[in-house]
Amino acid sequence: MTAEVREKLRSDARDNRARILAVARAAFAAEGLDVPIREIARRAQVGPATVYRHFPTKEALLEAAFAEPLALCSAIVEEGLAEPDPWRGFRLVIEKLMEVHALDRGLSRTFTTRLPYLAADRDRTMRMFARLLRDAKEAGGLRPDLVLEDVVVALMANEGIRASSPETRVAASRRFAALMIQSFRADPVREPLPPPVRLGSQ
Repeated sequence: MTAEVREKLRSDARDNRARILAVARAAFAAEGLDVPIREIARRAQVGPATVYRHFPTKEALLEAAFAEPLALCSAIVEEGLAEPDPWRGFRLVIEKLMEVHALDRGLSRTFTTRLPYLAADRDRTMRMFARLLRDAKEAGGLRPDLVLEDVVVALMANEGIRASSPETRVAASRRFAALMIQSFRADPVREPLPPPVRLGSQ
């Protein structure tokens, strides 16, 4: 087997794994955790054997489907906490989370799904997020009645954006994020919104 053929096989395997994970996340988010492996394989346009080659058990697929987005969400929240101004940190987190969630439906499920093998990481991320909200409230940037569940609902709504291309989804998500950020503010200051976009079904 030539090096070129080996690299092509590795590339195909990486593409298959990425597609399986994307389909699994979307399916688990929309339909719950009981979606069969065969159905995920069908939607990913691979055979069940290919899914099992990458993920030997359903639990392994669930863990991988949620571990990667949870790590990404956690890194974004950590970046927000590192900001000296808690309001700026909160705003950064909302903007970045909504953008990545617009491109990967089901990511908000990382905040609402308690899988035993990811519980510690999820709880750590939620604690950091709650701390960021508390700091932003104490600094006067956030309305005092805002709770973490309100933010999760906004993220879930953001994932519902339908558009003709990923670029359009991101543009619509940025405008939605700006609207949400303004609604979360403690003061009535209104900033110009990003331009509206024309949405269409995918």
